[in-house]
Amino acid sequence: MILSGQNLSIGYRDRLVGSGLDLKLSTGEVLALLGPNGGGKTTLLKTLIGLLQPRSGEVRLGDRGLGSYSSRDRARLIAYVPQSHAATFAFTVEAVVLMGRTAHGGLFSRPTTRDREIAARMLERFGITHLADRPYTMISGGERQLALLARALAQEPQFIVLDEPTASLDFGNQGRVMQEIRALGASGHGVLFTTHDPNHAMRAADRAFLLRGGARIAEGDVRTVLNRARLEALYGAKLVALQDRDSGDSAFLPG
Repeated sequence: MILSGQNLSIGYRDRLVGSGLDLKLSTGEVLALLGPNGGGKTTLLKTLIGLLQPRSGEVRLGDRGLGSYSSRDRARLIAYVPQSHAATFAFTVEAVVLMGRTAHGGLFSRPTTRDREIAARMLERFGITHLADRPYTMISGGERQLALLARALAQEPQFIVLDEPTASLDFGNQGRVMQEIRALGASGHGVLFTTHDPNHAMRAADRAFLLRGGARIAEGDVRTVLNRARLEALYGAKLVALQDRDSGDSAFLPG
């Protein structure tokens, strides 16, 4: 299955953010969306999953327009993890993860044994089983992010869209999430994530899409697209490229 945006203009009622955007994500691949703050990354993500209507152009999921799917059917196919999430009610972490199962049941239906088994597996997968009975409002921002990732996987979607998935995480958990993203692609999911760190994209993604000022700068294989000159043009800053002697892999640091 393919999630695609065709000749998209994106933005809000009073403001155009970007135009002429074509983007395609297939199941089994990982696509990293990079760009500076205010470049349109989050607006593009929200348009691709139906939270915002395109100003023009079309988003398609498989052989149908995204708008032809019900909200429940979309939730069965696409999971979204936002950059931040304000907790209102003191649900337990387990209950938050179980909310991912509502796409397969009803909003007010009782969780089934299978629902609880899947939630337990997701809690274990992200190393937060010990938080299951803790109020979601009483855990750290990084722990909340892991809980939201667990909730997304509990939906059992085909596509997972993540907005800055490592923004609140410490160094160790950033590595865990990048490994998970890579594993999700290898297991057949289509994964789209935004990041400010080209090193995360090089580690986890197959392809990169560079967005600046609402316009595509480049797109293609991550090893080809993410070079020093192109990244300096994208961010308007000098970078230093480091190379590992053993693996030959490159990493980029602010100059």
